[in-house]
Amino acid sequence: MKSAAAAATLFLAALSCAVQAASPPSLSGEVLETRSVEGYTYLRLKTAQGEVWAAVPTTTVKQGAQVTIGNPMTMQNFESKTLKKTFDKIVFGQIVEPGATPGAPHGAAPAAPTSEPVVKVAKASGPDAKTVAEVVTGKAALKDKTVLVRGQVVKATSGILGKNWVHLRDGSGSAASGTNDILVTTKDAAAVGDVVNAKGTVRTDVNVGSGYAYAVLIEDAALRK
Repeated sequence: MKSAAAAATLFLAALSCAVQAASPPSLSGEVLETRSVEGYTYLRLKTAQGEVWAAVPTTTVKQGAQVTIGNPMTMQNFESKTLKKTFDKIVFGQIVEPGATPGAPHGAAPAAPTSEPVVKVAKASGPDAKTVAEVVTGKAALKDKTVLVRGQVVKATSGILGKNWVHLRDGSGSAASGTNDILVTTKDAAAVGDVVNAKGTVRTDVNVGSGYAYAVLIEDAALRK
């Protein structure tokens, strides 16, 4: 698997609705070195735990600046073919303002909490229309097929490998069974609280190892309000 694809899959694992874990703590440190490539800026940070390499969506950061990285996800033995370097350990995430909610982009307002009440959203119309619960429970039959889901955005993380990573809920399913939330990857923008139509391809049984296994998601969706 190419390194970019591996990183994309790892972000998928981190953001997937299959495990609704609390957000990990942020990583803060002083920028000692920067290296920019297409789509990414690599940062060598001086932190309380020692020096750490991190990768964030392309940005401009000065040496000596203090940064905070939200939604940190650690990857072991990551090979960057662009840099021709293998990192024993690297942290992927996004730069956030100090004190901001992890997941809020640098310079942007913090994202609304994902625990806000989800409105009951009417099912989309058309032959490909499904509820969130129908996609999750019917994943085997829907694998690699196009679906159209109308739901409310409950979490959105932008700028990861050129895509936005969005969780949708429509009031169907249940948290106990994990059928109330679907992860969608898209190039379209969406904010927490938006009600959107998401049309994309169902992917199933995503297994990236290291304990990360996910049942279903909607890939490369077009979002329309």
